[in-house]
Amino acid sequence: MVPSNLNKTSSVSHKDFRLLGFPEVTKFRPLLALPFSFIYTVILSANSVVMLVIALEESLHTPMYTLIFSLLAGNVVYTTAITPKMLLSLFGLNEISLAGCLAQIFTILTSIMAESITLLLMAVDRYLAISRPLHYQEIILKQLLVHSAINGLLRNCLVVLPVVILSSSVRYCRSNIINHFYCENMMLLGLGCQELRGEVIGLLVRTAITVCDIVIIFLSYLKILQTVLRIALGAARYKALHTCSTNLVVVVITYASGILISSFYMPGISTSYTTQNTVSAIHFLFPAIVNPFIYGIRMEEIKDNLQKWWRKKKNISWCTEAYNNGQAHK
Repeated sequence: MVPSNLNKTSSVSHKDFRLLGFPEVTKFRPLLALPFSFIYTVILSANSVVMLVIALEESLHTPMYTLIFSLLAGNVVYTTAITPKMLLSLFGLNEISLAGCLAQIFTILTSIMAESITLLLMAVDRYLAISRPLHYQEIILKQLLVHSAINGLLRNCLVVLPVVILSSSVRYCRSNIINHFYCENMMLLGLGCQELRGEVIGLLVRTAITVCDIVIIFLSYLKILQTVLRIALGAARYKALHTCSTNLVVVVITYASGILISSFYMPGISTSYTTQNTVSAIHFLFPAIVNPFIYGIRMEEIKDNLQKWWRKKKNISWCTEAYNNGQAHK
């Protein structure tokens, strides 16, 4: 970590903080608002369109597409928790209260945990669909989804809530400057009087969210691959591998930068704040912007319904235009 004035302590426990996203490019920070605004608009539009297609098309009301809907909804939630405040901070409106910080941390960590569970469920969903097709609907609907909801709640209680509770009880006497574009939990805890405890807790949280989940997910897909190669043939094998490869692409995109971010906080690692901010922006925004396009292009059912929706929209526009022209000639 680059040295800063954070080592200076005071007797005051700060309740308000300042977000200094990309602190090493101070003069050019307002210019960053334009590309980030465009990216956020694309994220909202693309995810909403695919979610709308899944919601309106009854043939897509299956467990797999329900999970895709949940994944895209999570993209919208955590990017909305981050991006609007980031855009304001780029223009100098960077003050945030401790309560606001804690709310942002809770929303982001909860969304990340939910995303991990959703990706894991996608792997289990494909495994059950391939290995136990006759009992797939009963297992996935009556057992797996209910248990996953309970496990997700327990994970949040065991991992996210302790971080928020700990963060609310820490005395922040070192500084009120967060060199990030959002309330990153490890940086916030690092401002506390007991620096070591904050760093250890932050690193443990990152490890629990990234490494553990990623191991479970890839082990699940390894089991799927073994099952597909053993029992599926021809077109069935191709369809199964195509669907699983789509999910694996999303998994890699989601976790690759997350692992890199975690490495920044390992002892002895020194990186600039701009590097950390840039990788964090890629980690949060890139999956959210590519996921709807990946599923829209690679999942045949979604792609077909998107094309059908687009053709219907064009036909309605053409008919409306023809009607208006006819009325004008009259």
